Amino acid sequence: MEEDLISKKELLEVTGISYGQLYRWKRKRLIPEEWFIRKSTFTGQETFFPRDKILARIERIKNMKDDLSLDELADVFSPSPAGVSVRWDEVSERHIVTEVAQRVYRERHPEARVLSFDELLCLYVLDAALQTGEVSLDEGRMALQLMENEYPQLQRGAEQGRAVELVFVRKLGIATCLLATLPGELRFEQGARVVARINIPACVEQLKLKLA
Repeated sequence: MEEDLISKKELLEVTGISYGQLYRWKRKRLIPEEWFIRKSTFTGQETFFPRDKILARIERIKNMKDDLSLDELADVFSPSPAGVSVRWDEVSERHIVTEVAQRVYRERHPEARVLSFDELLCLYVLDAALQTGEVSLDEGRMALQLMENEYPQLQRGAEQGRAVELVFVRKLGIATCLLATLPGELRFEQGARVVARINIPACVEQLKLKLA
């Protein structure tokens, strides 16, 4: 299914931002270059954007720009900030994730003392999955392993503005999980149902705010 797009003219009208703001945010990488889509129309070449993603991003920028500089906002929206690390005791002290998620993570990494941002993201996504109430501890363990093994390969897509989702599917009581880059469609066999979907870019932004 083709992604729903919004024209630049409509975007400026709906959000109330100016042409200058839009392109200033583009230059600062608050809005990915890949979201500026050039298409031919009867009036010539026009710029369009993925509707849901651009509207959500602009709303977040507007809500945060009074408290953070554009450079700080750019770091919030980058997929993986270099040089960020957190001591394990801080994870607990700052309530970054729940104790249940911490226990599951420690089972797999009992010697962990300092977590990089990417390692902390895997823990944070695990916590987000468990907090849906639809994902069991065993399914959470499976998701943690998947994130650690496969998400680094998908980060390139995240850097280019493509969303990555962690999807849990269950059929006849048996669950599996997968990582999917969006936009795209997921089709499953009859009787299978999606029980949880975790948006990884949203987790990245939430985690950065917790660490700020």
